[in-house]
Amino acid sequence: MGAHATITVPSPELMTDLGRRLAALLRPGDLVLLSGELGAGKTTLTRGLGEGLGVRGAVTSPTFVIARVHPSLVGGPALVHVDAYRLGGGLDEMEDLDLDVSLPESVVVVEWGEGKVEGLSESRLEVRIERTLGGESEDDGDPRRVRVSGLGERWTGGGGLAELGG
Repeated sequence: MGAHATITVPSPELMTDLGRRLAALLRPGDLVLLSGELGAGKTTLTRGLGEGLGVRGAVTSPTFVIARVHPSLVGGPALVHVDAYRLGGGLDEMEDLDLDVSLPESVVVVEWGEGKVEGLSESRLEVRIERTLGGESEDDGDPRRVRVSGLGERWTGGGGLAELGG
């Protein structure tokens, strides 16, 4: 059994804040899958995760490098930020990134990972970001509905997801 939280996020600034609050719940070995349309706010949420985890470097979309590692500046886990948008081979292609090696001591966040990386961990957070009014970019003023689902033993009992609000 897992845990769920649904939060309405009215602005990009509050999406970053949600990422910071979510980071407080994460620990080394956690896998976070982000899904949503282009411009929905996946990278903005990840930027907040990076701030909350206290990692080095600006968190930007790793679309062209596929994966970027942000080491911790505060003795916590590194943030491994992956953009699987251009990867079509599923877990086989993802294995070339050695995420299974990084996962035990890092927080691994995969944008566009749905249907590609679930095999990395039975316990994971799945975060789906949806526009509520049908806007087309992150700056469209359209509030977002964010559904956070904790799956697997790690999130049994909620894992603090209820504290995210909603």
